[in-house]
Formats: sequence, structure tokens, C-alpha cells
Amino acid sequence: MLPFKSIQEAEIAIGRSLTTVETIWFNYSVNKSDYYLYCHNILFLFLIFSCVPLYYLFLELFFKKSIQSYKIQPKVSLSLSDVFRCYKSVMRMFILVVGPLQLVSYPSVKMIGIRTSLPLPSLWEILLQLGTYFIVEDYFNYWIHRFLHCKWGYEKIHKVHHEYTAPIGYAAPYAHWLEILILGIPSFMGPAIAPGHMITFWLWIALRQIEAIETHSGYDLPWTVTKYIPFYGGPDYHDYHHYVGGQSQSNFASVFTYCDYIYGTDKGYRYQKKVLQQLKGASNANGEQNGGSATFAKDDLSPRSSKAL
Repeated sequence: MLPFKSIQEAEIAIGRSLTTVETIWFNYSVNKSDYYLYCHNILFLFLIFSCVPLYYLFLELFFKKSIQSYKIQPKVSLSLSDVFRCYKSVMRMFILVVGPLQLVSYPSVKMIGIRTSLPLPSLWEILLQLGTYFIVEDYFNYWIHRFLHCKWGYEKIHKVHHEYTAPIGYAAPYAHWLEILILGIPSFMGPAIAPGHMITFWLWIALRQIEAIETHSGYDLPWTVTKYIPFYGGPDYHDYHHYVGGQSQSNFASVFTYCDYIYGTDKGYRYQKKVLQQLKGASNANGEQNGGSATFAKDDLSPRSSKAL
């Protein structure tokens, strides 16, 4: 709850007039408790889990031929009933684990210093903090994910998430309840190191889940803005990890590729890409020499076409 009773009082306290966005924030949050504002995450996560994967489902249903060449594992196709079954499982876990976790985790958010007061952070402050959150979460998530691929971690916990060897958007949060709790820790590490405003925290939680849905979408779409982010893994990178499955000791990183590169856990993926590039180069050369065009089936460009290392 804001410590001001009027806009005039807020302007006197911060020493300037409120911006338009700050005025909107004041009018919305002035009579709401910090706990109530924090619990908005529950609504945001529900909408993200429910609506964002619909984008990929819509493309698959109505533009299947147009986007088929971008499907990473084209021979795998789930029915609508399979997709809905996955969504029901995710929602069940949301009601039983994710929602209650949000309700009881407020004291930790308060303790690390997430604020709701005015002034609002600048755009640059938000971007710098979000960048920090993504990098910190990616590093800690890498090691937890790597632990989950040891024999005990995989058999007891992580194999639930790997039931989808060809992931779909709705399968991004599909996991064992303990994995959901464990992977919640890296998500709080960034805000704990660089605490910011509640709006920044909302954006962080939302963007991280949207990113996870994209990397599990099963489509490497060329028009996504994430392709312009340096060291970003993306759907093709994470799809390889799912394809290899429980034996995978590659591509553990959740967002970026730097941890896998530094610790040598992307060698299988990089070897595969190198081989495929050589095959494509030989194909193009053969096509030119014969005055025609040599092409490969999409399967030749998927993890299915090479031995997992």
C-alpha cells in the first residue's frame, strides 16, 4: 500500500510531478496492500500458461503447411486431446502447487526488498534488472538442471518433464511438483541480488515463463525477436535436450548458451550442427554440379537425424 493519500502528497514527497504511468499506478495501487499486489502473479501465470501456447497451437491448426518447415521434429504430432490432457495436468499442478506457492512466498519477497512505492523505475533500470535476473537464473538453473539429470534426480523427479521428447508449449511447466519447487529458487536469486519494483518483478516472472513456452514450442520460427538476443538458446537448442531425453548430458541451460559452452555440455549439439551444415553444403554443391537443386527432408535437420552424444 502506498504511503500517500493523494497525488499531491506523492508529488511533494518525490519532488516532482508524477508521470502518466505513475499516476495510473497510484490510482490503481493506493488502496491495495503489497500482498494483494504480489498475488497478481497468480493471475498473470494462469493467463500465460493458458494463452501463450495457443499462439503455437493456432499456427499448427490453421497454418500447418506454411510452418511445417520450421517444425523441429516434424514426424511427431499430438492430437488436440493430447494437448488438452497436457494442459489439464499443468492446471492441476498450478492449483495444487504453483498458486499456493505464490500465496505463501510473499514474506521472502518482502524480505529481499521488492517495493511498490513511487517513483516508478526508469526503463533503463527495468531493463538492467531484467537482464541481471535472466543471467543469474540461467546460471543457477543450469546446475540444478544438471543435477536433475543424475540417476537419482532423473528417475525420482525430472523424468516427468521429459515425457515429452518432442515438447510443446503447454509442456513447458509440465513437471514433478518437487521440480517446480526446486526451480523456483533460481527465479528468486536475481531479485534477491538486485531487488527492484513490483512491476519489474511481474515482468520478470511473466517473461521467464513466456521464454520457457517458446523454447518448448517445437517450432524454430524465423520471425521471433529472441533470435536477436546474443547467446540465446531458443527452441532448437532446447529441443535437442528433450529429444535425447534421460541420457542427455547436453544443453542444460534454460535461456542462454554460455554455461553449456564454458562447461563443455553442448558438444553433442555443436557436433550435430556441424555435421548437418556439412551435409547441407555437400547437398548444395551436388545440386550445382548437376544443374539442379538437392534438398533434404526436414527430418535430416532435426535431432532425430543424428546420434546423440
